[in-house]
Amino acid sequence: MRRTALLLALLTSPIFAADPPKADKADKDGWVPLFDGKTLDGWTPKIKGHDLGENYADTFTVKDGVIKVDYSKYDEWKLRYGHLFYKEKFSHYRLRIEYRFVGEQIKGGEGWALRNSGVMIHCQDPKTMTKDQSFPVSIEVQFLGGNGKDKRTTCNLCTPGTNVVYKDKLHTPHCTNSTSKTIHGDEWVTAEVEVNGGGVVKHFVNGELVLEYEQPQLDPKDADAKKLIKDEKKLIVEDGYISLQSESHPIEFRKVEVKVLKK
Repeated sequence: MRRTALLLALLTSPIFAADPPKADKADKDGWVPLFDGKTLDGWTPKIKGHDLGENYADTFTVKDGVIKVDYSKYDEWKLRYGHLFYKEKFSHYRLRIEYRFVGEQIKGGEGWALRNSGVMIHCQDPKTMTKDQSFPVSIEVQFLGGNGKDKRTTCNLCTPGTNVVYKDKLHTPHCTNSTSKTIHGDEWVTAEVEVNGGGVVKHFVNGELVLEYEQPQLDPKDADAKKLIKDEKKLIVEDGYISLQSESHPIEFRKVEVKVLKK
């Protein structure tokens, strides 16, 4: 399997320094917190229709030790999809996030976005996103909360501007369900993602493996991805940024931490 590095340029602005996580911040098992529990230090919002760094209507805030995605200062949704980007790029790592859905969806949110959010991995540089771009070119680990009646798996796969290899075949559907249980209510969920550069990616829910695929790659048919492709023979994405989603339903993130893996 060939692995071709894409998005090689390291960022030089103070907003997105590309320094690796500091070992002295790691716990005994190697986990480094990306969220300090008090501030959004190290994180930068990009909301559709707004410039990078503009936290429209305080969409992303910290209160009571959690990152809150909140719409109390919105009049209505108006398709203002948002993403909160961490300052560093990652390639081989394990990501662990604790999340829960809360409250009611904002007026105007699409039906499919009810109790829907996620974390994006292998994201494009947010500075390359257009002002009105809804989603970064990335791999989405989709978080879904139960609606009280239907089966809704979580830690699914969605692919804005990307494709993957799944069950040994190029896989182009936009979303693919995991094998997780449906989680109703406001229960805290532990989502983990193991990322091996341009190789295998695994999704876990509360410690259980629920989805596995490999070779994340740019989609040459996608308008946003086309802008990032230098050579159509070199589509594999081996690294990128991490971002937390805002998709119209309030959600809280209690823990965001990463453990860098050996290549």
